[in-house]
Amino acid sequence: MLLSVNNISKEFETGPILSGVSFNVERRQKTALVGSNGSGKTTLLRIITGESEPDTGIVTYEKDSSFGYLSQEGTFSGGGTIFEEMLLCRSELVKMEEDLRSLEAQMEGADDVSAVCDRYEKLRTEFDLKGGYTFRSEIVGVLKGLGFSEDDFDRKASTLSGGQKTRAALGAILVKKPDLIILDEPTNHLDMNSVIWLEGYLSSYDGAVLIVSHDRYFLDKIADTVLELENTHVNSYKGNYSDYASKKKMLFEAQMKAYINQQQEIKHQEEVIEKLKSFNREKSIKRAESREKALEKIEVLDRPEVISNEINLRFKPSKVPGNDVLTVENLSKSFDGRTLFKDMNVEIKRGEHVCIIGDNGTGKTTFLKILNGLETSDTGSFKWGSNVETAYYDQEHLVLNPENTIYDEISDEHPDMTITQIRTVLAAFLFTDDSVYKEIKLLSGGEKGRVSLAKLMLSDANFLILDEPTNHLDITTKEILEQALSEFEGTIICVSHDRYFVNKISTRIIELHEGYFDNYIGNYDYYLEKRDDVRKASDVHRDSSVSSSSASASVSEKAGTASTDSAADWKAQKALQAEARKKANDLKKCEDRITEIENELSEIETKMAEPDVATSPSKLNELVKKQTELNNELEELMEKWEALS
Repeated sequence: MLLSVNNISKEFETGPILSGVSFNVERRQKTALVGSNGSGKTTLLRIITGESEPDTGIVTYEKDSSFGYLSQEGTFSGGGTIFEEMLLCRSELVKMEEDLRSLEAQMEGADDVSAVCDRYEKLRTEFDLKGGYTFRSEIVGVLKGLGFSEDDFDRKASTLSGGQKTRAALGAILVKKPDLIILDEPTNHLDMNSVIWLEGYLSSYDGAVLIVSHDRYFLDKIADTVLELENTHVNSYKGNYSDYASKKKMLFEAQMKAYINQQQEIKHQEEVIEKLKSFNREKSIKRAESREKALEKIEVLDRPEVISNEINLRFKPSKVPGNDVLTVENLSKSFDGRTLFKDMNVEIKRGEHVCIIGDNGTGKTTFLKILNGLETSDTGSFKWGSNVETAYYDQEHLVLNPENTIYDEISDEHPDMTITQIRTVLAAFLFTDDSVYKEIKLLSGGEKGRVSLAKLMLSDANFLILDEPTNHLDITTKEILEQALSEFEGTIICVSHDRYFVNKISTRIIELHEGYFDNYIGNYDYYLEKRDDVRKASDVHRDSSVSSSSASASVSEKAGTASTDSAADWKAQKALQAEARKKANDLKKCEDRITEIENELSEIETKMAEPDVATSPSKLNELVKKQTELNNELEELMEKWEALS
């Protein structure tokens, strides 16, 4: 047992945050700690790492074990360069390396060479066993995996931005290779490629991992155990996040069923007791008393608590726009001599849910700002379609007035709403009582996100422009947002690093890659499946001297599903979308018919059990014939369903 947490409790002025928390972490176990914002996850990690003291309980580690902890505000300091500071994390190997060089020098002029050779060989063997010949390349691999280029290696640690310092701090922990890695929201400052790299690294890591994250895709790839912190207590589930979510739902349903059944039984017994007493006879009264005693001995189950801190979110566009809602032509943008994107040509159709993905710094947010008039393009233009009404959710929440209260932020934009209406809306986003008068500048990132979502919902827009909408949201709120956006009948352009979220809401992916936009008609899983083919085809297009329009069509043909956005062949895109809709329709028809057949087969089995049918050979033969026909049709439909799905 690497880590043992026993009966930890912690209380603040606002009340208890942890009560009797106990769990263990074994060597090589990959554990996810989940829970809503404010549930106490970070507090628990601080207690585990010794940064905070519990009111009661004890934390113990296996003897001679080590841990590395990255907090949400994890920072990286030191007077050297990034690479020099990383080398300090493996100072033992650096010292051994220096000693080996010293012994090599001694060999040249030593009188007793054999004695020096013996010391050298022993040290060299130890150096090899501890990874001395690979640790420098491992440092390079970690830094590159976390998004640093080789040019960054010689940068002074003091010159890094906040996000870069957090990434470097994470790198330092990985380079040290402790027995237990403890991470609090490590993906916050990573782009998608770095998150994918970190997934692979942690999954194959020889030590244990304890991680807090709201990135469900990430947790699905890494975790083999999930600890849920809810109502100050911890419950443990085996499996990844999806396994946990499924088991939690089943457990809640079973508990609710047991509670309802017991309540019905109690009510029934009380009615029987009342009836027996009403007979007013000695025997009936004794029976009633006997039942009362039995009823008193029942251990009454508590009603399973239904989570009530869910926001009520629904987007309703007020107008229906034309089919062509956004046309972008030859758009280019550069900063400080570096091209973000060039000659971008994009058409967005009504009802599309488009997610833009790509590495940090490639220009995704800049593109959204250009659409919202917050930035200007170097070349090109864009045009909105008829009756298009946009609403913008920016990750920095610059659209919120920091001096406003939450209430004023809504009332200023919607002066026709009454006090009651505004309070009702804010209550749906968990702002009640005096909390509606908190100033925007005093809110947490998650609270600002909820205010922005409230404004977005009230906008009645038919075109939503979203920049990292899931940042700072807990998993429950993310799932509510996913559901609302999936049901939204309008159009969406969204930038997000949350792959689970992208997978749920997108009908189309646009990847900003090496200054160009690659197009995929599908969700994130589909993008992963087709990415290599599309990139190869796109590289052929970009390296050729063929005209942009013919090259674009060539890319679309080679990729089978995608084309670059340089003069993209939108007729091909329309055909692909129509084919996708037809397949979805065929799949639904197939599923509906399968359900009908299964119901018919169930009815036939019921009829066969009826006495008048079971004793009639002619009726039985007729039902068996029908049953055979339906089973044959069902078999064909199942094969068709597999092919379509």
